[in-house]
Amino acid sequence: MRILFVEDDHLLGDTVKGALEIDGYAVDWLREGNLAVPALKAEAYDLAVLDLRLPGQSGIDILRTMRSLNMETPVLMLTACDDLRDKVEVLDAGADDYLTKPFEMDELFARVRSLLRRVGTRAPTLQCGDLEMDPAAHRVTFQGAVVEDLTAKDFAILEMLLRNKGRFVTKQRLLEGSTSWGEEVESNTVEVYISRLRKRFGHDRIETLRGVGYRFKL
Repeated sequence: MRILFVEDDHLLGDTVKGALEIDGYAVDWLREGNLAVPALKAEAYDLAVLDLRLPGQSGIDILRTMRSLNMETPVLMLTACDDLRDKVEVLDAGADDYLTKPFEMDELFARVRSLLRRVGTRAPTLQCGDLEMDPAAHRVTFQGAVVEDLTAKDFAILEMLLRNKGRFVTKQRLLEGSTSWGEEVESNTVEVYISRLRKRFGHDRIETLRGVGYRFKL
């Protein structure tokens, strides 16, 4: 799943981005508020995490613009102020949840998972035969057993294949959907992860069409 994270504090931003990516999310981190809405127009995000106080455009201004454009992306607002008026203003503007700084990473992860579960139409259970994935819970079961040895990239590529089962997904789309902006990747990254998934779930399950892409067989 893809998250837009807008935070101008470099230490906090680097920490949160790294932790979310370890937990399996693709994260695009912006440092200026005025870049957020163009990014939301260009990409389909499952969640936006916005700092309330940002250079260029505040988190609440971003939020109001999103809602005026009928963007339904869930929003988690981060605020350094524990003032009730700020919290009420954020929720009234259309935020789905807020988190007061400083916070523990476990609480951030819990709120992210909660928001993704809440939007059920965006994160349905995905299934192909004896393989099942719950994207919001980051849970995969295969032949009735929970799979615990998938990396974040394994999970992201598997999710895209399952969401498009029966249809070919290009190598470029798989690459874009499993990496964050600015992340350096090798040219054979997709092939490496497809090979890992085949070894884990069966070589015949994922089909290759040269020059087109990959797909899960129905």
